Amino acid sequence: MLIRHGETDANRDMRIAGRSEAQLTAAGRASAAALAEWAWPSIRLFVSPQQRAQDTARLAFPSIPAATLPDLRERDWGHFEGLPVAELPQREKTPDGGEPWDDMIGRVGRALEAGLDRSGPEALPVFVAHSGVIRAARHLLGFDPHGPSPHNAQPLLYEPGAGAWHETYLEGAPEWTA
Repeated sequence: MLIRHGETDANRDMRIAGRSEAQLTAAGRASAAALAEWAWPSIRLFVSPQQRAQDTARLAFPSIPAATLPDLRERDWGHFEGLPVAELPQREKTPDGGEPWDDMIGRVGRALEAGLDRSGPEALPVFVAHSGVIRAARHLLGFDPHGPSPHNAQPLLYEPGAGAWHETYLEGAPEWTA
């Protein structure tokens, strides 16, 4: 399961905040805290080192210790950091002073693999990270990484299916099965 951090001031203001530290808004804190009301199964929690993801994880899972995975950090957009989202370059292009898309895909793959290995069969791995991390995961799972950004603080469940992965936005706490 992947969860994008709660809404930040940069999200609200439509600004690029890859490696920049954006702060959760009141709405972002509230939507993250609402996840704490869900009846979660046994989970293993992994989180980006960036403050907005750390804050979201603490609000959503207050009694569950989180393992920080540095490779879950957002992409470095170089000189585009802080500019309007409308000026974001194509994902496949390396921004001046920023991180190449292929490098990001590689590190996100390593982070997801590490989390899955550490979760074992008894716990659902939950990753709290960023839009770019979810896009990279989508790419790795055979989905199109382009299109609208993942919703803030809304869990995305990924399940293997007949020949392909399935992506489901969870609107409310599902009935978990063993």
